[in-house]
Amino acid sequence: MKLSIISFTENGIRLSKRIQEFASQLPEVEAVLNYTKWSGAKTSDTQVGQSDPPYVICRIGEWTGNQMEKHHALLFIGACGIAVRAIAPYVDDKLYDSPVLVVDELGNYVIPVLSGHMGGANELAVTLAERIGALPVVTTATDINNKFAVDMFAKKNDLAVMNKEGIAKVSSKVLQGEAIKMSIESYPPKNHVDVVVTSENRAFDADLILKPKIYAIGIGCRRGKESEKIHEFVSKTLEKYEISLQQIFAMASIDKKKDESGLLDWTSKNHVPFMTYSAEELEQIPGEFQSSAFVKSQVGVDNVCERAALKACGADGELLVKKHANDGMTIAIAKRKWSVNIDEE
Repeated sequence: MKLSIISFTENGIRLSKRIQEFASQLPEVEAVLNYTKWSGAKTSDTQVGQSDPPYVICRIGEWTGNQMEKHHALLFIGACGIAVRAIAPYVDDKLYDSPVLVVDELGNYVIPVLSGHMGGANELAVTLAERIGALPVVTTATDINNKFAVDMFAKKNDLAVMNKEGIAKVSSKVLQGEAIKMSIESYPPKNHVDVVVTSENRAFDADLILKPKIYAIGIGCRRGKESEKIHEFVSKTLEKYEISLQQIFAMASIDKKKDESGLLDWTSKNHVPFMTYSAEELEQIPGEFQSSAFVKSQVGVDNVCERAALKACGADGELLVKKHANDGMTIAIAKRKWSVNIDEE
C-alpha cells in the first residue's frame, strides 16, 4: 500500500516525520507521502525545519478524495472529527475503501477508522502504535474479543468475498460463541454451511461464498485506446469464460503500457492491481505462444498478453484463455495455483 500522511500542527509535523521514517521500511508499505495543512509550513522560517512536508493548498476534503481515488492508505495526525468529515463523501464499499487511521498529535493513540480488516487499517494501527509508543484503539468486535474474523481469513488467503452481507452473518454467529461450518473446494457441502471456499461457478447453500483470486488478465492495446472499448472487451471475455471479476488478482502488460489511460482506468474502477514487465522479462517466460513479428518490432517481444498473464501468475501459472484480438486489443487469461491456510484460524 501507499501511505499518505496529513498533519495540522507543528507537533503533528514532527510526529509525521517519525512515522514516515519507519513506515517506509515496512514490507506492506510501498511508499510514504507526507503532507501538512499547518499554516506555518507555508513560510520559510518555521521552527520545524526546511525539510517540512509540502503544504496542501486545496481543501482537506478535496485532498482526501484525491488520495482515496488512488486507493492510498490515509493517516490523519489530529482530531478524529477532521478525518470523519474529510472521508465521509468518499466512503463507498467496505471491501474496497481505503484504510484510514487517526493519530493524535502527541502520539498517544492510534485509531483505525475505516477498512480495519480488508484494508489492513487494524494491523497497521498496531504496528504504528508499537513503533511510536502509543496505544492502538481497535474497536472491531472480533478483534477485541479475540475471535475468528472471516474477512481477515479471506484477506490472508487472497479470497474474494462474493456476497459481503454474509460477513456480518458469520461474524454474528462467531461472537455468540457458536461453531461455524466451512467447506473448502474438494468437499462440496450437501447441506447448509456458514462458509464455502470454492472456485466452482455454481450455487451453494451457504451464508458466505469466498472464491480464490487466481486469474490474471494479460492485455495489449493500441496507444490511446478508448477506455470504454477496453471495459467492453474485458467484460465480454470474462463473461464468455464464466470468470468472476472478483477473482481477477491482476491485469498485466508490457511496461510500455504503464501509463496507458484506458488500462489504468479499468484497473482503478475495478480495484485490480496493474502489473507491467519489460520486454526482456516477458521474453524469458517459457512456453509456446502466438507470435507476431510486427509486435516484436514494436515492443521487443513477440507476444505481450499471453506472456504477461503467465508472468503475473508465477512459475506454476497455466494459460487458460489464449490470445485473441479485437479492434486493436489483445487479451489472454492465465490461472495460478492456490491453497488455503487455516492453521492460524
